[in-house]
Amino acid sequence: MNGGKSRYFATAAEMDKALIDLLEKKDFEYITVKEICQKAGVNRSTFYLHYETVADLLNECIEYAHKKLIEKYAITKDEFEGRMRSANNDDIIFITPEYLRPYFEFIKENKAVFKVFLLRSALMNSEKTFDKMFKYIFSPILDRFNITDLEKTYMMRFYISGITAIATQWLKGDCADDVDDVVRICMRCILPSGREDYAGGGTQ
Repeated sequence: MNGGKSRYFATAAEMDKALIDLLEKKDFEYITVKEICQKAGVNRSTFYLHYETVADLLNECIEYAHKKLIEKYAITKDEFEGRMRSANNDDIIFITPEYLRPYFEFIKENKAVFKVFLLRSALMNSEKTFDKMFKYIFSPILDRFNITDLEKTYMMRFYISGITAIATQWLKGDCADDVDDVVRICMRCILPSGREDYAGGGTQ
């Protein structure tokens, strides 16, 4: 039984890779199930055993990318929450280069997928995925300031939407601008004056 599961996930991984390879060459709208199957070395029935549409496959690629992104951070959720409990309130800000840089580096490394993901956010329901990416960073900070659940929802949306907009603009330029410059611009938006130690792009 475990062997069957392994084959199932191995086949899914091949189709993920096939889609990513195809995205490097053509727009998502023009990629067909037939092309994915040919590139992955599977038949159509195997594709439909895993997914209903090509968009479902792309959603899986995005979910996998999300997990890999979280792995890039050198701190776990529990460690981050512990840091928030011990930090002084005056030293807590919502976003630092420590968290922004791995995010933008990862986007650049996976441009083909993120171009579809961010530039077609309505199609890919990107809001849901970004909630997952940032919730564990924001929530413990907001909790320190006794922010209500209602306020927290709107405040998280404010920060997530802003960073998403910057990432989208960056992707439109094929990520040509330097990562550190993009991080610095994010920090300037968050902290337009003062706290130059953060806005300048340094890490804590």
